[in-house]
Amino acid sequence: MNLTSFYPVIATTKVAESRDFYTGLLGFEVTFEADWYVSLRRGSYELALLDHTHPTIPEGFRRPVQGLVLNFEVEDVDAQWQRLVVEHGLKPELELRDEDFGQRHFIVADPSGVLIDVITPIEPTSEFAAQYAAGTPSD
Repeated sequence: MNLTSFYPVIATTKVAESRDFYTGLLGFEVTFEADWYVSLRRGSYELALLDHTHPTIPEGFRRPVQGLVLNFEVEDVDAQWQRLVVEHGLKPELELRDEDFGQRHFIVADPSGVLIDVITPIEPTSEFAAQYAAGTPSD
């Protein structure tokens, strides 16, 4: 397979609210918009939102998203905590914390319940450092 693009499509009951969340808080721009579908881009990153009832989804699969976590790696997770949680009032689903496996992060949710994990990589403990593949940042 010669892959030319890859991006998640979030099946949602809240297309407009989700569009506003990703554009207003996470810096995405709308590249296409209909009442049932919104295509978003931020640099080389893409994301789409789709009304979960749209007939383009096979009938047996027309359900809103569940159990999805999107990771957003940033240079300064503490600054994003300040901006998103303190200043914009997003509810933290997971408080800002350091993880032994090499992340400082927090989690908020988008309007559809998709978890947004905002991460800055940190040095893992020796227990976890050995589990990283050769050539990765923790190597």
